[in-house]
Amino acid sequence: MLTDSHCHLASHRFETAEIPTLVERARSAGVTRMVSLVTDLDDLQPNLDIAAAHPEVSVCIGIHPCHVHEAPDDAIDRLRTHVTDPRVCGIGETGLDYYHPAPDGWDEESFRQRQRDFLDAHFRLAAAAGLNVVIHTRDKSGDASFRDALEIYRRHANGTRAVFHCFIGPAENAMEVIGLGGLVSFGGVATFKNASDVLATAVSLPSGSFMLETDSPYLAPVPHRGKRNEPAFVRHVAEHLAAARGESIETLAASTHAACDFFRFAP
Repeated sequence: MLTDSHCHLASHRFETAEIPTLVERARSAGVTRMVSLVTDLDDLQPNLDIAAAHPEVSVCIGIHPCHVHEAPDDAIDRLRTHVTDPRVCGIGETGLDYYHPAPDGWDEESFRQRQRDFLDAHFRLAAAAGLNVVIHTRDKSGDASFRDALEIYRRHANGTRAVFHCFIGPAENAMEVIGLGGLVSFGGVATFKNASDVLATAVSLPSGSFMLETDSPYLAPVPHRGKRNEPAFVRHVAEHLAAARGESIETLAASTHAACDFFRFAP
């Protein structure tokens, strides 16, 4: 019983016609739930349509930090109209991305400030809706985006939980998130030979404090590294982490699946 807590089934890298096959392959790999993330308003309806056709799929709704410059000022209000939809299980993907340069017409600080404002607004939306938040952070070096996102989370942690997805930071950073009541999530990077520090973090964390993901179609785990990722491949992440932690795949699957009570899944 595995959950892919973060994938992008409406990505242009997946043909609409192949979604049933992707879902079936995931089911055959023991993946019973998939959370597909919205990244902009155009992405919203395609994700909801996939969830309508496939009960295993639920949807988080949000504006990715790399798209905040394109999003209208009322984007959060437009998302608000969908928070009671039973297909919607959380808010995101939101967060802070300091890796990519500011787009044309924006200076670096203005672009980052808009990302911070949107992240704060996502938290306020989540609190009002009784949902939790999925956070993306990325830096070229250091952890400034993580630090800024953590500070925003800290302001909202009494009423809302957050998961820092595709986590690649040190254990002490993960424990700061967990200390606020949040979670981290590990994907294919944890299986890479050149990412032993990420695996070490996953090994060190207490059971129930993290989830598993693919972030598909990106970041496929070993043995599919470099290829298009898909939800079925979360099993490779689970097997790799279970072996490193000295646990059975059943034990790890149960604890990471249980951690997904973070989401509001429909009955």
